[in-house]
Amino acid sequence: MKRSYPKDPGAGGSNGQSISENGNGVTGFKQPPNARLINLHRQGLPIYNVRKQIVDKVKRHQTLILLSDTGSGKSTQIPQYLYEDGVHQDKMIAVTQPRRVAAITVAKRVAQEQGGTVGDVVGYAVRFEDVTSENTQIKFMTDGILFREALSDQLLKNYSIIILDEAHERTIATDVLFGIVKKAQQIRRTKLLEPLKVVVMSATMDVDHFAQYFNNCPPLYLRGSNFTVKVFQCLDNINYLEACVTTIFQIHEKQNDGGDILVFLTGQEEIESMASLVRRLAKTIYQRDHLRLVVYPMYAAMTQNSQMDAFLPAPPFTRKVILATNIAETSITIPGIKYVIDCGKSKVRAFDSLTGIDTLKVTWISKAQAWQRTGRAGRMEDGECYRVYTSEEFQAMEANSKPEILRCNITASVLQLLALGIDSRQFDFLDKPPADAIDCALQELKELGAILSVETPALTTIGWKMSKLPLDPKYSKLLLSASEFGCLEEILSIVAMLSSENIFLNNNQKRDQLLTVHAKFHAKCGDHLTLLNVFNEYRTKDKPKRWCFDNFLLERNLSHAAAVRQQLVDICQSLNLQSSTCHNDPVPIVKCLLGGLYKNVAELQRDNSYLTLSSRTRCRIHPSSVLAGRARPGYVLFTELVQTGNSYLRTVSELEPEWIGEVVPHCAFLDRITCGGNRGSSSSYTTSYHGIR
Repeated sequence: MKRSYPKDPGAGGSNGQSISENGNGVTGFKQPPNARLINLHRQGLPIYNVRKQIVDKVKRHQTLILLSDTGSGKSTQIPQYLYEDGVHQDKMIAVTQPRRVAAITVAKRVAQEQGGTVGDVVGYAVRFEDVTSENTQIKFMTDGILFREALSDQLLKNYSIIILDEAHERTIATDVLFGIVKKAQQIRRTKLLEPLKVVVMSATMDVDHFAQYFNNCPPLYLRGSNFTVKVFQCLDNINYLEACVTTIFQIHEKQNDGGDILVFLTGQEEIESMASLVRRLAKTIYQRDHLRLVVYPMYAAMTQNSQMDAFLPAPPFTRKVILATNIAETSITIPGIKYVIDCGKSKVRAFDSLTGIDTLKVTWISKAQAWQRTGRAGRMEDGECYRVYTSEEFQAMEANSKPEILRCNITASVLQLLALGIDSRQFDFLDKPPADAIDCALQELKELGAILSVETPALTTIGWKMSKLPLDPKYSKLLLSASEFGCLEEILSIVAMLSSENIFLNNNQKRDQLLTVHAKFHAKCGDHLTLLNVFNEYRTKDKPKRWCFDNFLLERNLSHAAAVRQQLVDICQSLNLQSSTCHNDPVPIVKCLLGGLYKNVAELQRDNSYLTLSSRTRCRIHPSSVLAGRARPGYVLFTELVQTGNSYLRTVSELEPEWIGEVVPHCAFLDRITCGGNRGSSSSYTTSYHGIR
């Protein structure tokens, strides 16, 4: 069924606005162009005409807020202007990005424009990867990396300029960085040290709010206006997944100009499922006089190399379709994109400070996000954006996204601030988290053993070690306590797998075959041991890609998990953690998991649903779980609570209730546990569990 969209008379949306764009140059050439072409490209960017004005402003002011249209060139050019004009004074220029893929791609393009290779004058640092050298002067990084650097150097003395890009995304790390760099500025000024310049950049943000926070610093507005994007809204309320697929093929059939298509979806499972469907349909409709379709997924859990595939030019007579999450919204330019399809939704993490439970929900994006997505179509030429939602739904969206720090678990940030000697209750936040959220974070740290007292928090020895691990504190706790349970090797693998995303390929056309193949990895006790089984088998293979293909597994996610595990091994060695193994015995493994995930316990109810003991949420085991469809255990330990219409427990293992009092005697809901009183029909843990591999 074809979807119809009314043409908007104004080239930009129902309000008649227009979006004017130009590529910022992060395009990933197959062969590097010569210096002359690079210079011509740089001089053609809208920002080039105000280069002197920008440099002069940075020289005169400690802090500058720069608001510029998407595609003006700010992300790639401003660091180079400041470097080339010597404003950095032979110290490094730090450029932060909220997302890993943006930090890497922008760094590669800037290195190319500087006529060098990444890791020399221009480098980058992201989680588990540092590509810099003693020659590096412009260092791109995720905001979390700079946050962690502040742990060893609160004044950030390695840097003379810090550029906080895409500030409107308001990740937790970015919000905390605002306070850290502001304090570093003040102390360096008080101690008569070399001043620290700060540039806050975005295409859409509340300028007055930011300016007031940074001591009424001056804003600078720039505009880029080369390419136009036409916006089409859907006429009816429809299933957005069906609409996206239909629109892909409508564009492909009607527009034979070779322009590539970028589709925004909510997460990995949607992307992998749609990628499989589009590839299959493309084979059935292919005609000689039509372009071929090649599909590239793009989401955060993919390895760097896999993410970079989307940036390669399409082969001759081929159109690219990139299926992406919101990591493709800002900073990066995928070459060739002319058409954007926006589902209007994203997967958002939320935290309930009363229950201590994280949830993952699919929600509507904000209007600011919608315009960011629209702008992706006009980076290299005039483009079109198809919104598979109605004008009424667009008008009902919030103007801006709610900052992460007001809706997510801030325990990790509170821990890092304590490592800096800062109590979060006195920290200068741009938007201060609710008091109950900070108290909840401190209480969790106390229960994890990171601090002794909520009233006067100070890190314990365990807390200091936890702050050294680039993980959520509850996962750090697992690693630090694993030696006590004799299972550090196993917990390292499980934590690495939990840090990646889904490893199991979804293919509805081969579902029976897929289930049969995956069943050989299943552990009767649940999903955590199943993940361990897969990872252990993966590590033994000489040809892992072929093995993953044969077993319907996502090699890129397993490869990512392997890289994460090696980094964690190195950190554990530096912390002198004693290596140990239980040879995959599930009992010590699940007990160790309980030490960090103690709030994630659910009890079986008479109607075969589960009730989480901390939040009293009714839920069911996710259909993808090993335990789904089996005799239900009385108690389970889960990693995540997902809400997609219904509430589901994801990554689940069977649990003996008496272990809770044994492992976490401080647990607040111990009195709600009725040992043996509400058991499922499965046999005892020892019979059904012990020795399972």
